[in-house]
This record gives sequence, structure tokens and C-alpha cells, in this order.
Amino acid sequence: MTTEVRVPTLGESVTEATVATWFKKPGDAVAVDEMLCELETDKVTVEVPSPIAGTLADIVAAEGETVGVDALLANIAEGDSAAAPAKAAKAPAKAEDTPKSANDDAAETDVMVPTLGESVSEATVSNWFKKEGDTVAQDEMLCELETDKVSVEVPAPVAGVLTKISAAEGATVQANGKLGVISGSGGTTAPAPKSVEVPAPSASTGRDVEDAPSAKKAMAEAGLSRDQVTGSGRDGRVMKDDVARAVSAASAPPPAASAPTPRAPVAASDTEREERVKMTRLRQTIAKRLKESQNTAAMLTTYNEVDMTEVMALRNEYKDLFLKKHGVKLGFMSFFTKACIHALNEVPEVNAEIDGTDVVYKNFVHMGIAAGTPTGLVVPVIRDADAMSFAGIEKAIAEMGAKARDGKLSMAEMQGGTFTISNGGVYGSLMSSPILNPPQSGILGMHKIQDRPMAIKGQVVIRPMMYLALSYDHRIVDGKGAVTFLVRVKEALEDPRRLLMDL
Repeated sequence: MTTEVRVPTLGESVTEATVATWFKKPGDAVAVDEMLCELETDKVTVEVPSPIAGTLADIVAAEGETVGVDALLANIAEGDSAAAPAKAAKAPAKAEDTPKSANDDAAETDVMVPTLGESVSEATVSNWFKKEGDTVAQDEMLCELETDKVSVEVPAPVAGVLTKISAAEGATVQANGKLGVISGSGGTTAPAPKSVEVPAPSASTGRDVEDAPSAKKAMAEAGLSRDQVTGSGRDGRVMKDDVARAVSAASAPPPAASAPTPRAPVAASDTEREERVKMTRLRQTIAKRLKESQNTAAMLTTYNEVDMTEVMALRNEYKDLFLKKHGVKLGFMSFFTKACIHALNEVPEVNAEIDGTDVVYKNFVHMGIAAGTPTGLVVPVIRDADAMSFAGIEKAIAEMGAKARDGKLSMAEMQGGTFTISNGGVYGSLMSSPILNPPQSGILGMHKIQDRPMAIKGQVVIRPMMYLALSYDHRIVDGKGAVTFLVRVKEALEDPRRLLMDL
């Protein structure tokens, strides 16, 4: 006999949700009220518990699917779960009575550091999502590693019990190093009764429940520990909204304490008011590379300004048609990318690099687009941007930007750039000097668009102006080449028709 698992009531005016995560797979034993999956709506995350004890027979709505209220999610076969724990708990009276085999309870599997990417030899263990003694399912996320540029999730290679953590949080591990050990499922150390028993919610049991994956990621991005967040989910489980509230509470100024009797303030020492936090590997790498850039390159910056009137007019005229045809918004970045490519063709040394005593000229443009993320600055690379259309560039920028925000950029997607564009204008910067991204020889800094009075044909008119900054390596790029490059970018943006006619 089977029992259906259906989408619960989602709330007033909410008619559908997306299946975010399944915590069980077909064939798994489940207990009454044990969490099966997680649904995400426009506003909240909803947990779906098991209505009965049994075995998950099948999953009808896979992860990523959109489901309506009362839609069928899965089916549970009754009665099988009771036998499974009992069978697992049954053990021979003596170890010598039962011969060892490949499927024996003592079988162990090492959890190893996965391939980290080209030229990456080590990583730091940033978070363990399981502790020693926890039961894990195959492919369930165990921990997260942080390399110089990306975060890497490590799944369980087999189902079983995490019997040992070899590399604690904060430890540095080498590529293919050992992280922990998983004993085969059904081992005597496995807390089999835990999957059947449903303890009453309490402060202590709340620490043993699995927090929402989206909440774990949000806590990692915000730099919050589990103890700093109060969970509102079942048995104290932390949800994504709980992390958002904790972040807001941390950033809000503390309420003024009422003091009925004025007293002389007791000054705390400076040390007591400080907070010391270890830099992430990404932040350490950013600091190291930027300082290397300053120490190695003969860096100089030249400035100009551009009248954005024509670009803005062209964008406003065609943005709706562009979106309808290509499915992506027409932004300013594609214009700047095209203008830089045009200028790089005329001044190729800005697109070159120094290798020892050689100058390596690139007959292609792999455009780096600097992007700020919660964990630091990254520079995804759009390969062969010089062969792309406006729509192709906009789609590539949107795709890379989404990956950067989600921390899902691969090492390959951040390597091989020949020139970089950095848009500080999105943060309100009016003027800045960008730092080179070695071994590149040039980087263009964009800034905010600001209405300013300009003298045009003897008349003072208001125009939307932007300051441009080109930082370049003076070892390979002369002042004349740098100024020429920036002037060509300015000319192309002030008269976008030049881009179409290659002028």
C-alpha cells in the first residue's frame, strides 16, 4: 500500500512553488515527519515532511520543477521502514561468527579532495556540514573547500556514517588529500534508530537537524556561524529567511540602553572592541595579486571623459526590440566591450603581455569583466569577444555575472584574459585608478554617468558625462599608445556608428 506526498498549502495568494532540494532518494527508509524535500516560493521556503513511516517508492516532481498546490510530489510504500532498521540493528553475537566481506559493516571509504582546477594545488576547508557520527547519503554535501578563486563542494562518495574528519575547518589540504572516512552503511556506529525516532523539538535537538542548503550558503556568504542564527524551521532548522534576519540584526545599530542613574562610563580597551577575522583564501589571493601587480608593472593611468548622449539614445531606441529578439537586455557593457575591441585593434600593445624579454601579442580578445561578489572581486573572462555580436556579449556577461554571484565560476572561466573592463560606476564611483590584472597590460575603468554643464559649439548644455581611466603597463605601452587607445574608445562611444563601419 502506498501513500501520496502532496504539496502543502503554501500561503495566501501563493499558488505554486519550485522543488528546491530532495533530501531522500527512491528506496530510502523514512520516518513519520522526517523531512523529505524543500519547496521554494516567491517569499518563503517550505519543508515537506513524510506523512507516514515507510520507504520512498518514487519521486514524481524532480528538483527544479514547478508544482502547484496539492500537486503530487512522491509516493511512500508503507511498512518497509520498520523492518529496515531492525534488520540493520541485528548483528552476530561474535565477530568471528560472521566472515568479513566487501559489503561488511567495517568497509571504509576515504573522502578525498576533488580536482581543484589547473595550477591549483591546495585549498582551505571552509565549512563542514556534517560531524563525526552523522549518517550521510551518497552525493550528500559533506563540506566546502575554498581555493584562491572558487568554492568547491565535496559530496559523499558512498552512503554510510562519517566516522572520521581528517581535515578540520580552517585546515589547508593538498589536491587529492584526505578529508575524512565514511564507514559502509549499516555499521554498528551508525545511529540507525535516529532515522526512526522523532525527538520532541528542543534547544538541544535543534542543533542536530539539517539546515536548509540555501541557508548554509547564505551563512557562508555573510560570514555568520550557526550559533549566530536562530532557526524558525522544524526543530530549529535554519532557513534562508532566518539568515537574512540575522544579517539585518547584525547591521542594525544597537538600541540605546536606558540608564536611570547617570554613571561615569567605563571605557573598554581598544583590544576588547576589536574583532579579528582570518582573511579568506580569495581575499588573500586578491591582496597578493594586486600587490604583485604594483611591484612588477610600471603602472600608469591616463584619463579622459566621454559624452554618453548617443549611446544612451541608441540604447533607449532599440532596447525593447533588442530584448524581444535576443532575450537579453541591451546594456552599456556591450558598447564598451565593442569600443575597447575596436581600440585594441589599433593599439595592439595594450592587448599584449610581457614574458621575460619577449612581448607576446594576442591576435584575439579574451575580455575580462571585473565583478564584485559577497566574497570578493572576481574577473570572469569572455573568450573571443572580438568575434561576438552585441547580443552575444550581453548574454555572456549576464551568464558570467550570475555564476559570479552564486560562486559557481570555474577556474577555466577566470583564466586567459587579455584585457579587463572594471565598472566602478555601479557603486557610484566618479573617478578611480584601476589596478592591472597581471599579466595583462591594460585595464579600462568605467565610472558613474553624471549630468554636467559642457561647452558645445559655443553653448553651455547639460550632457551625461562619464570619466574613463586606462591603467597600463608603461614597460610595453607608451604614453602615445595609451592616450590613442582611450581617445578611440571615446570616439566610438560618442558616435556608435563608427563601431558598425569599423572607423
